[in-house]
Parts: sequence; C-alpha cells; structure tokens
Amino acid sequence: MAKPGGPEVSGSSSDDSTAHGTGQGADHGVVAAFPARHMPPPTVRDLPDAPRSYWRLIGPGIVAAGVGLASGEFIIFPYIASQVGLVFVWAAIVGLLTQYVLNMEIERYALATGETALTGFSRYWRHWGLVFAILTYFANLWPGWVTSSATLVTYLFGGTAAWIAIGMLVVIGLILTLAPRIYVALERAQMVKVAAVVLLFVVGAIFAIGAPAWRDLPQVVTNPQIPAEQLGFATLLGALAFAGAGGGQNLVQANWIRDKGFGMGHFVPHLVSPITGEPEAVPSTGYIFRPDERNMSRWHGWWRFANVEQLTTFVLITFLTILFTSLLAYATVYGKPDLENNISFIRTEGEVLGERVGAWFQYFFWFVGALALFAAALGIVDYTSRLAADVITTSYARDANESKIYAGLVWGLVAIGIAVLLVGFDQPLVLVIISACVGGFMMFIYSGLLILINRKVLPAPIRVRGWRLAGLVWSILLFGVLSALTFRDQLAKLFGG
Repeated sequence: MAKPGGPEVSGSSSDDSTAHGTGQGADHGVVAAFPARHMPPPTVRDLPDAPRSYWRLIGPGIVAAGVGLASGEFIIFPYIASQVGLVFVWAAIVGLLTQYVLNMEIERYALATGETALTGFSRYWRHWGLVFAILTYFANLWPGWVTSSATLVTYLFGGTAAWIAIGMLVVIGLILTLAPRIYVALERAQMVKVAAVVLLFVVGAIFAIGAPAWRDLPQVVTNPQIPAEQLGFATLLGALAFAGAGGGQNLVQANWIRDKGFGMGHFVPHLVSPITGEPEAVPSTGYIFRPDERNMSRWHGWWRFANVEQLTTFVLITFLTILFTSLLAYATVYGKPDLENNISFIRTEGEVLGERVGAWFQYFFWFVGALALFAAALGIVDYTSRLAADVITTSYARDANESKIYAGLVWGLVAIGIAVLLVGFDQPLVLVIISACVGGFMMFIYSGLLILINRKVLPAPIRVRGWRLAGLVWSILLFGVLSALTFRDQLAKLFGG
C-alpha cells in the first residue's frame, strides 16, 4: 500500500516482481544476499522516483534535531562554557559529524529496503532488535526530560515539579495515541520547538550577548582545548559523543524517514493512531531493487536528497543551538562560582539574564527551555515505543497490529514515569549510571552491525565504502572508548574509588 502524499512513482508496478518463482537471475542475485533464516526475504521492486522538490519532504532531520535538543544542548555544553569558555565547542562539530555518518548509514539501509536497520540486524540474529529495544528502554526509564521541563515551568508559574511532570506525561500519552498520523504530530511539535529556539537565538543575539563575547567567538576554532583537569575526562567525552542525539534516537531515523515516504519507505504503511487513524495494510518485511540504470539514477537522487536533508537540518540546527547556548552562558555566567551541572544551572543563568537584560528575557528563556525539553520528552517516548513496536511486529508477532502495540507501549512508558515520580525517586543513581553508559554502548555495537548489513546485504553499487566506512570504524572506536571510560567513572563514584 503506497503512502498517501508520498513522492510520485512512475513505472514501478508494471516492473515489480517478487523474490519467489520469477526465474529472473537478476532478482535472485539481489535477494540472495539477505539472510532469510529468521524472516522472509524482501520483494524485488523498482525504487520510486527521486523527489523533484525537496521542500515538502524536509522533516526527519528537523525531528531528529528537535528531539535531540535536550539537556546536552541546554545544560551540559553551556555549563562547560561557563567554566572554561568556548574552547570545547569544537567537540560538538566532531560529535555531530560522527552522528551524521551513523544516521546516513541507518538511512542507507532504510532507503534501499523500506526496512529499519534493526530489521536488517535481526536477519542475522533474530533478537538483535529486542536487545536494542530493551537497552533503549533502560536508557529512558527515568523521565528526566519531562521532569526538567516541569522544573522550568515552576520557575515561571510556581507549583510542584512532580505533579506538573505527571500532567505532562499524560499529555504526551494523549498526543501520541490520538494523533491520526503520529509522525505528522511529532514533526509539527518539533518544528514549533525549533522555531522557538531560533527566535531565542535572534532575541538573545540582540539583547543578551555583548561585544566581548562576540569577539571571543573565534576561540571555537583558534583555541581548541580538552579541559579535562577542570571538568573531568568522562564529562567532556560524553558531551562530545552525545551532541545532538545518541543511542536509540539514531536508530529510529530509519522509522521516521520511511514514515515520511523516503525511498522504499514509500511502500511501507504509516504508523497511525489505533483510535483516530485509518487502518493500513500489514507491511511486508521489505523490498530491494535491481541495480539497473534507471533504479541507480533514482537511488542517486534519493541519496543526494537524504544527505542534504540531514546536513541542513539535524547537523546545522543542532550545532547552531550548541554554539548559541554556549555563547549565551559564556556572556552571562562565565567565571561565576558554584554553578551546578544540572537543571538548576538554567535557573541561575535565567536570573543573571534577568538582571542584565530585563525580567522579560529571563522568563522568555525559561519558557523556551521548558518547551524544548517537553518536545524532547515527546520525541523520546515516541522513539522508544516506536522502536519496540517495530521489533515486536517484525520478529515476533507479524500478524499483530503495530499501531495498537505502539499505543500500549507509549502508555506503559508513561505509567512507569508516573510511578517513578509518585514514589518520589530523586533520579536513582543506578538509572544515572544506566543512562550514562547504555547509549554509548549501543552506538559502539550498532556501528559495527551497520558495516555488516551495508557491506554484505545491499547490492554492490550502493554498499558503504570509502570515507563513510572509515567513519563507521571511527564511531566504533569513539563509542567503545567512551563507554569504557564512562562506566569506569560511574563505578568509581558509586564505590568511592
């Protein structure tokens, strides 16, 4: 079932053939590389026409940027700037470019097959998808982003953060359950968030950032440093590696682009509300195209568009946000003693902004922060549930209704968050350790698995090679070292070593 509103497809249906019984050597060749022990082989089908207009398909990169703009961008990098200046902002560039390589290799497989990378992994071992879904849940069990958003709301209006956070979790559950097209609702929410952040940029650049801070801006590239002695090596590596997204959020890029209709995702049904959405056909496992001249021309068009979309949205928006929030912190609280690397940092920064610019900017700053963290929480609940629902219906319950499973998982995650808040946990230490370690560990593992599926499964002309392959090797090394150092650091804190 083709997606309504997807790119126009010409000449596909007449040339489609299945992987079974066609007798066509070319079809057998492109299908034979797909392990079929744990799930059916893909269907051979022509790739849809590449987009002629980019504008209407822009979105997944903005969603990735919007969901990723959370504590790292609003707390960690600004906190680093408040302590050591702008000398570590360069790390955001390295982290974002590493994630760009990862995202594009996740998208490569989805563009070519309509399957997620997790499905590709599960072709080799049935439970790979389940492993990553469980790890994503562990990383996101503590409702930290919605709690941070609620805390900022208390700065604006007063109240109790825990009860506000519970209300926010219920609203998130309702949005993700009742929206007829879940991806569309998520995309619109993230676009509003990004627009608000951009507005904060403009207003802050005019009223809050003085000439001395602008003069020091070149330090980002002229005086790069690794201030480990002041801030600790693990903190700096964490900021470098998790700038933007991280962990399960990178993996869900495949789900988001196919819901938008990119490449072979055009033929995969949407994830819809089980209450207000219109039921769609159960998807097949996936597709693959013959690498003939016409399909390769279409592939180059899709690949070029996907790269442009990621660079101009996810990478650019995230870097500008990190740069601006770091510059704003540097201009206002640099050198201020006793700043904490948590949500209270935002309160202190807002109060200083109120003193220097006016109370209106203080409250505007907190409002945008609250909106940004709420939108991040919305995206985190979505991608955690979306990954798990896809894994369940692909590897374990192929006849199940994915939309109903997704809705159940959403409310399950909401219920866990509410329970944590009602019990009164103040971010249990074990969850801090899990959140710090699990994202990097996931990226370390799936960087290697991306090499496997994008080198052995896809047709030879579209396999990963060259500098992108080197980028995946770099990602394995970076996140492997990061995971080890972070785990060692947290264990030392836990046991007082």
